[in-house]
Amino acid sequence: MGRAVAAQFSLSGNFERYIVIPRGREKIKMRRILLACLALLSLSAPARAGGTAGDFDYYVLSLSWSPNWCAHEGEAKGDPQCAAGAGYGWVLHGLWPQYDYGWPDYCPTEFAGPTAPEVGAMIDIMGSASSVRHQWRKHGVCSGLAPSDFFALSRAALLKVAQPPLLEALRSSVTLPAHLIEDAFLAVNPELAPDGITITCKAGAIQEARICLTRDMILRACGEDVVRDCDSQSAIFHPKGESTLGQ
Repeated sequence: MGRAVAAQFSLSGNFERYIVIPRGREKIKMRRILLACLALLSLSAPARAGGTAGDFDYYVLSLSWSPNWCAHEGEAKGDPQCAAGAGYGWVLHGLWPQYDYGWPDYCPTEFAGPTAPEVGAMIDIMGSASSVRHQWRKHGVCSGLAPSDFFALSRAALLKVAQPPLLEALRSSVTLPAHLIEDAFLAVNPELAPDGITITCKAGAIQEARICLTRDMILRACGEDVVRDCDSQSAIFHPKGESTLGQ
């Protein structure tokens, strides 16, 4: 999410790196031009208004590659998702209500939060209780569903998408072109089109696979603000079972 916002920082860095800024008044003039360009970019960022529960267009199913998340930040936090022997590969980051452009979050809701048993029942696919609760507070409330129904739908969405067994079978860390992850998902999901999935990276590593679904759980094309394919040719991909947390 927030593709345009990310572009601001990327373009800002490129300007400062490749443009020779003149001195004096010309320097001030160039800086004003730069700031104006960044301001225009910020106007194209997806709106993040609170939104109305149940009022959205489709869902984004976000799958996080747990070994990479754990290596980047989860182990340092002592997250149980990263415990030795946890064995997580692709975990359900979340099922996110989405507008055709932009998304709602933290919507007012008539429903109470999920019970402890409801939270516990989702840990097998979401990694930790804290992740389950956070996803409900930020995204689940915008679905218009009760927690039990939203979690049931989330599980159904996860089952809708086959996970590439080749990626699960890796035994050592590799670097690879990010598009190979998308290719692997397309190979085992014949009904999934290239414009219905996007692969993201973070800190030089594969971060997530995001797949777009209608409200009826049918694969569909993603909105332009969701498509943010990582173009890295050497993205890190850690194998399952590499965590040392708790050993």
